[in-house]
Amino acid sequence: GIFPRTLLGLRGIICEPFIHKDMAHLANNSLPLLVLMMALLYFYRPIALKVIWQGLLFSGVLTWLIARPAYHIGASGVIYFLVSFVFFSGIFSRNYRLIAVSLVVVFIYGSLLWYLFPIDAEISWEGHLSGFVVGIFLAYRYKKVLPKPDTYDWEEDTYQKDDFDKLFDDDGNFSPPQKEGEL
Repeated sequence: GIFPRTLLGLRGIICEPFIHKDMAHLANNSLPLLVLMMALLYFYRPIALKVIWQGLLFSGVLTWLIARPAYHIGASGVIYFLVSFVFFSGIFSRNYRLIAVSLVVVFIYGSLLWYLFPIDAEISWEGHLSGFVVGIFLAYRYKKVLPKPDTYDWEEDTYQKDDFDKLFDDDGNFSPPQKEGEL
């Protein structure tokens, strides 16, 4: 695992997500990791691999820099990075579909926020915090390449109304054309 501020502890940056205390620890990390990775790959496919590698590396380095002197193991830092990346990317994109995904992530994983703080000495809250901060950073970094909201022809300035569209006013109310001599 990661042992902070030691040369040998650096190797744990890559190994940390694959080392777990026991089967319960592995099981508790597996389902969230699967769900969040699928969300990342489905909604952010063009940047998913870059985000995964950078998130893994940066969250590990940040844990190595700020954590207390003990071994830090498990994939929960990656889970926190994925939660914050998916959430903040949805907010930054202003795409209603991605915002909906963000809200689902908050609904399912919102309780994870408590473990950003030192609640239990057995839990690496520093790894959680590092992952969360890195997720926000990467969401902000990639906000220009996030999927944009769909635009439709009628939203463009160059849109020309056809004869049917001309039967409605700007509020969408039907207003048939007046014939000469009618009031």
